[in-house]
Amino acid sequence: MDIFIDQFFNIDIMRQSLPLMMSGLWMTLKLCSAVILLGLIGGLFVALGNMSERRWLRWISIAYTDLFRALPPLVLLIFIYAGLPFAGINISPFAAVVIAFLLNNSSYYAEVYRAGLISVAKGQWEAAQSTGLSPVQTLAHVVLPQAVRNVLPDLLSNTVEVVKLTSLASVISLSELLYNAGMARSVTYNASPLVLAALIYLVLLWPLVRLVSHFQRRLAA
Repeated sequence: MDIFIDQFFNIDIMRQSLPLMMSGLWMTLKLCSAVILLGLIGGLFVALGNMSERRWLRWISIAYTDLFRALPPLVLLIFIYAGLPFAGINISPFAAVVIAFLLNNSSYYAEVYRAGLISVAKGQWEAAQSTGLSPVQTLAHVVLPQAVRNVLPDLLSNTVEVVKLTSLASVISLSELLYNAGMARSVTYNASPLVLAALIYLVLLWPLVRLVSHFQRRLAA
């Protein structure tokens, strides 16, 4: 038992590793901010394209959604970071992660948005436009707020997955939380930094998980 505690819950090693963990957490938060914001915006445009009356735009949006939902995000990340340089395109680790996860997550956000937009009755569009609102104003002020409210648990759930997905950035040696934990483990020959990283992820994500459950219960009621 003492050996287990010393190897996984060594407080001294956790304390020594904390500055490195905080540096990794800061990088993780920057990644999450960029990927989530761009994913939400990109997903909305893909969803609107998916519902467009223009067939060519609809097919492009559908192909985009299917392609990047089918590709494993790790494969996409390694291709962008390690494959594109063979074509003369060199990308920093941070940019590679943002681009790869943007392509992946915007396709999932797009499907969530599409479900929300479909859930809004067509009469809402017609009633809003009959008051003189343009299609863009109708979408922004009438339809989109209702659509987001209807699928808010799914948007939050997908956001939780985005945060967890950023741990894959350690594969290309980006100094985010998991990568720094691995570095601390290799220096200390102790698994306590990995446990500390897991605890940080738990503190970061548990409120979001509870928030998702709260909204799911509200919608069910």
